[in-house]
Amino acid sequence: MATIGTFKKAGNEFTGDIVTLYVQAKGVRIVPEANQTNDNAPSHRVFAGKAEIGAAWTKSSNEGRAYLGLKLDDPSFAAPIFANLFDDADGKTYSLIWSRPNKRNGD
Repeated sequence: MATIGTFKKAGNEFTGDIVTLYVQAKGVRIVPEANQTNDNAPSHRVFAGKAEIGAAWTKSSNEGRAYLGLKLDDPSFAAPIFANLFDDADGKTYSLIWSRPNKRNGD
């Protein structure tokens, strides 16, 4: 697992930066989806500037802790990036945590 982003919450929106070896995205916004069409549709959209770079779904851990599961994608990526946005212990910031997906049988 690796922290690839740090965010703050203002109202219902999260704003922060995503930094990896290849991605340097500043001012990333995670915005609630106003027109969620069904229960499986994203609850949030992810933007870098005016470009939509992903979506997020509201989830809950086994302990009942709420978090966002993000799928980030861009034409420059070899594959989408999956990460989770959790609130930090200080209650003021949020960390975007990435972990490599487990290989499934046949992969």
